[in-house]
Amino acid sequence: MALFKRPPAIVPRQQHLPQQVPIDAYGGEAGFRFAEMAHPGSILALPSGIYGWAPKSATEIDAETLAPVIDEAASIAVLVIGTGSDIAAIPAPLRQALREASIGVEIMATGSAVRTYNILLAEGRSVAAALIAP
Repeated sequence: MALFKRPPAIVPRQQHLPQQVPIDAYGGEAGFRFAEMAHPGSILALPSGIYGWAPKSATEIDAETLAPVIDEAASIAVLVIGTGSDIAAIPAPLRQALREASIGVEIMATGSAVRTYNILLAEGRSVAAALIAP
């Protein structure tokens, strides 16, 4: 007879900040800092909020990883993609899919992407960002 019941397994859940805010800082072990919080990996900053994002390099950006962007296309005029320390291209079919969803795309190194996202957000533009942690 067991004296203790084993607690149920911890099931991670998708957490996010349910609002769009500027990125305060990026880089190092903290990853990205925003709204007095930090996230150690890549992020998606969408009109619905800021989410953790799986890609660790530009080669991992595909239709599946950008599906949340397409889902919110009606609220996004420009998607700023930060590809890490260096600029990298995304596949032409993916660019075309974003264009067909009426989303403009700007691709740059993550540092420049953070600054561009913050400026467009401050101007009240319909912007989103897909940012790979540098």
